[in-house]
Amino acid sequence: MTGKLYGLGLGPGDPELITLKAHRILTAAPVIAYPAPDTGPSFARQIAASYIGAHQLEVPVVMPMRVERFPAQEVYDAAAETIGRHLDAGSDVAVLCEGDPFFYGSFMYLFERLADRYPTEIVPGVSSVMAAASALKRPLAARNDVLSVVPGPLGDDILEARIAAADAVAIIKVGRHFTRIRALIERLGLMGQAAYAERVSLDNQQLMPLDDVPDDAAPYFSMILIYKGGEVWHPAFRNNEAGA
Repeated sequence: MTGKLYGLGLGPGDPELITLKAHRILTAAPVIAYPAPDTGPSFARQIAASYIGAHQLEVPVVMPMRVERFPAQEVYDAAAETIGRHLDAGSDVAVLCEGDPFFYGSFMYLFERLADRYPTEIVPGVSSVMAAASALKRPLAARNDVLSVVPGPLGDDILEARIAAADAVAIIKVGRHFTRIRALIERLGLMGQAAYAERVSLDNQQLMPLDDVPDDAAPYFSMILIYKGGEVWHPAFRNNEAGA
């Protein structure tokens, strides 16, 4: 009998947004794995820190966080081998995932290496897109609106086409691409329909209209929501009005 592999969605950052099911598995698993940068703490572990016990073995999956980093495939190959040894020994392994495991989550790369050999269960988590809409008090989409989730690193031509084709847009992974993305949104005449959110659900959360954001202010964990559909939802607020 091997152990069972779990992919646990932890939500966007607030530990209280961890589901009851994820909490149950997290506190019971003898082995906890999580993505970690090669410098600084693991955000996934920080979310779950108060629920991790001293009796649990921790397995950081260390990933270089630089543009020139070596191929991630090597990291996932090594991590899958390490996790596989614990599973072969009969220990369940819970892999912690920021947000949701299958929504731009790193767990999917471990899943493709391990799921055909070990029993596996995925526990979905609260996506940062949904959490941002809730924090902004601004619905994402309604009725027959088409919602597109668009990664910020895409080129301007692709971004413009995706924005044009949708009624509502969530631009994620904004970070160092912020100035370019905001210039595109301004050129498209959509600044009045765009809202900005960063570090959603954390103590240092920031929420504001897009045109209020300083040029160099956007961290990696930031997002832009645009609504062009038939409902009247405008981000006419400041932080205190949005509940930050």
